[in-house]
Amino acid sequence: MGLSPEGVRLLLEGGGALGLDLSPHVSAFSLLYDLLVEGNRRANLTALRTEREVVVKHFLDSLTLLALPLWEGPLRVLDLGTGAGFPGLPLKIVRPELEVTLLDATKKKVDFVAEAVAALGLKGAKALWGRAEVLAHEPAHREAYQRVVARAVAPMCVLAELGLPFLALGGVMVAQKGPKVAEELVPLPNALPSLGGRMGEVRRLTLPEGEERYLVVLQKEAPTPPRYPRRPGLPEKHPLC
Repeated sequence: MGLSPEGVRLLLEGGGALGLDLSPHVSAFSLLYDLLVEGNRRANLTALRTEREVVVKHFLDSLTLLALPLWEGPLRVLDLGTGAGFPGLPLKIVRPELEVTLLDATKKKVDFVAEAVAALGLKGAKALWGRAEVLAHEPAHREAYQRVVARAVAPMCVLAELGLPFLALGGVMVAQKGPKVAEELVPLPNALPSLGGRMGEVRRLTLPEGEERYLVVLQKEAPTPPRYPRRPGLPEKHPLC
């Protein structure tokens, strides 16, 4: 089935507004849409069901990351709390040279992402099941990524503790946030030094529906102390800020 002509138009126009030519990727996004529709029937992966919602709030929202000049070269990227594969799958489709690991704690979502990676033929993409609080202490993952991305996963103070331990020195984390992000940012600078991070820019963007989005950039400038992240559940129950 794939995307309708209206869905394709929305994808291409939305991509153009972000400075992206998505025409070479229409077939991949059409297949991803079909996979998501079928996956939702089986496993209730996402609350977004209409074609327009999927194109705008999954595909284009994910691709707002590319408004930042952070994605050149074969970088190792972790998508933290990927859910049904966002933003990691759209990012990998449009920037195939990236090595993307898509992490989630919910098995049915990771299973779907693995199926989508195989169906789309995305070499250098891997679905990973587990808790960030555990995996961030494993040598294969700790301070092993140049980029960490996260969309609608947790408040910024929690997200910083979960994400920064995965980042190599000099790496960058980008959190995709909605219009209420300002209140999350007020206490954040108090927590970042203890995690080896510092604030970068906050970029405001607008989706085709007119919704505000913000890209919050955190820089990794010192090693994260071994005690972080704390054990599963503690970052949410007792945030650092």
